[in-house]
Amino acid sequence: MIKIGVVGAGHLGRWHIKNLNALDNVKLVGFFDSDSRRSTVIANEYKATPFTSLDDLLQSCDAISIVVPTIAHYNVAKIALEKGRHVFCEKPFMQTIDEANFIIELAKHKNLVLQVGHIERFNPALSGIGDFPVKPLFIESHRISPFNPRGTDVGVILDLMIHDIDIILAMVDAEIEQIDASGAPVLTDTIDIANARIKFTNGCVANVTASRVSDKQMRKIRIFQKNAYLSIDFLKNQTSIYSLSQNPDEIPENAIPVAELKINDHTAKVITYQEIHTNESNAMLEELRAFIYSIENGSPPPVTGEDGKRALEIALQIEKQIKSSLKKVL
Repeated sequence: MIKIGVVGAGHLGRWHIKNLNALDNVKLVGFFDSDSRRSTVIANEYKATPFTSLDDLLQSCDAISIVVPTIAHYNVAKIALEKGRHVFCEKPFMQTIDEANFIIELAKHKNLVLQVGHIERFNPALSGIGDFPVKPLFIESHRISPFNPRGTDVGVILDLMIHDIDIILAMVDAEIEQIDASGAPVLTDTIDIANARIKFTNGCVANVTASRVSDKQMRKIRIFQKNAYLSIDFLKNQTSIYSLSQNPDEIPENAIPVAELKINDHTAKVITYQEIHTNESNAMLEELRAFIYSIENGSPPPVTGEDGKRALEIALQIEKQIKSSLKKVL
């Protein structure tokens, strides 16, 4: 039985508390939040034990889930790891790369599990790709939503775009060659809308857009590659795959032929379509389950500290480039 505590009981923290209570082999010992009024509300709502200090909570658990504002991630993670506690840390991982490096090395030194909360890795729409070979040449992602005051302690790049940055980095097996970015503050003092063009050394290009000042919601990634086009809709739990079959007699299972293609009088090829609707699942529950599994089995978590650092590094580069450009016009 893994004893775990939650640090931070705000909007996201309360969901961590609820989901940890639903896991087998886990005992939620309680939570700590600096707001005593909020602690009372959460304690009554989820029948969870409130602790009056971080130290008291750490003395009672084997692991913690960090769900405080990003500015506090480093200090909480450092204290927890120094006391020998496994750490799940929500994204963005840290404020700086130096902080990320220190926490990663400390976790390694202590032989403790460190997992970063990039929840979209656990979205069933992403797993809908299955064993289909993904070798992107061009990627286009849109993550847009209406304005919500929650989460505006960081700009839209660290709030929303970082999800797609993480997924794209996991898909493309190459280093980044160049980044061109633009964006603007609209309703807050931080960047509210941003676009980045990321070019990789293998020739793949990703065009990434994030906005929190839209009139609608969209969370979608489109992947274009030789003989295939894939669309992943994270909101609808739907994955669509159009592929070009070189042999009409070898159409993929569950694929529907939609057109025949014949170029320069060569052998006819068939364009097929697969629409994969995945069952709705609780991505947060699954990522926390994966964290517990890593603790129990000593295996690397699916989203490591290094993964969190790499996504953070690119996000910070994009943010820095946009801020530099904005100085010329604001």
